[in-house]
Amino acid sequence: MAKNISFINSINPEFTKELKGQVDAYFKESKKKPTGDWRIYHKTIVLVAALITLYVLLVFGSLPTWANVLMCGLLGLTFSLIGFNVMHDGGHGSYSDKKWLNNIMGYSLNIMGGSTYLWKVKHNVIHHTYTNIEGHDDDIDIKPFIRTNREQKHYPLHRFQHIYSLVLYSLTYITWIGFNDFTKYFTGKIMDKKVPKMATKDHIGFWATKVFYFVMFIVVPIVVVGWQHALIGYLITAGITGVIISIVFQLAHVVEDVEFPMPNEDTHKIEQNWFIHQLQTTSNFSTRSKIVSWMTGGLNFQVEHHLFPKISHIHYPAINRIVQQVCAKYNVPYHEHRTLIGALGSHLQYLKVVGQTA
Repeated sequence: MAKNISFINSINPEFTKELKGQVDAYFKESKKKPTGDWRIYHKTIVLVAALITLYVLLVFGSLPTWANVLMCGLLGLTFSLIGFNVMHDGGHGSYSDKKWLNNIMGYSLNIMGGSTYLWKVKHNVIHHTYTNIEGHDDDIDIKPFIRTNREQKHYPLHRFQHIYSLVLYSLTYITWIGFNDFTKYFTGKIMDKKVPKMATKDHIGFWATKVFYFVMFIVVPIVVVGWQHALIGYLITAGITGVIISIVFQLAHVVEDVEFPMPNEDTHKIEQNWFIHQLQTTSNFSTRSKIVSWMTGGLNFQVEHHLFPKISHIHYPAINRIVQQVCAKYNVPYHEHRTLIGALGSHLQYLKVVGQTA
């Protein structure tokens, strides 16, 4: 079993204090709440309306094949955008200052086949605490098909992972909701870490929403349009969803320059404070693009999100400037790719290097 690890937060405390202080001052001086506002509510309405419209047209409409294929792709995109913009903030408690509203928005993941309960443990607790630490961060564990860092075992097929990775990513969503969730549920573990005991309502929520998803997105389409069309449509939708969510994550943590630090073997400590660890292991991309920022729910500002996960993504552009200034002052690394294409190229180049190095 992997040992619990910790950070040495006494290292460079002045940096942490100033960073947190300046961000707190920004909200105090601007009189803004760190949670969402009308902008995130507007996004939610648009995306939920798009999801309902696309579903109804695909299942009950009579459109030509090319239009159905296009809409299946758009449905996959919409699933991703709801995850980035609605579920993600809700799951982190940053969508609203009202807990009940955060809970509702977080449960949008269950409507799309996932488990908010397991996601919060896997993402909020494990990934955000142990970012890019092999054996602890479940999000970089794509073994044996993708080798994300040199601590993982090397196989001959990894020499070609930069070529087949994008195709493999299309299976991410299906694998997540159809296999990984159930593995975590029945074993009660995420990697070597125990999942907190689920209450009765959590068990009911897990199974009820899995059944709902299966009925709405598998059974109903089969009954209405036939199993062949339903299967093809589902695979297109799920494939697009998988590729998009995989790429957004990989561009944040599996690119050139970011680090995959390991704890000291004797003390089980990461010899750095937690805030600087997040900066060493995370990268932004395309932060000047309002379109990319809108679509990804600010996850192109992944650095700011990892430093301040309780702050809504609508504030990341302003926080971005503060973080960069404080990092420059203390000579702390800050990773960012100016464009989406540049970040994707860096990801594939990194996969090539780590895949060809035993």
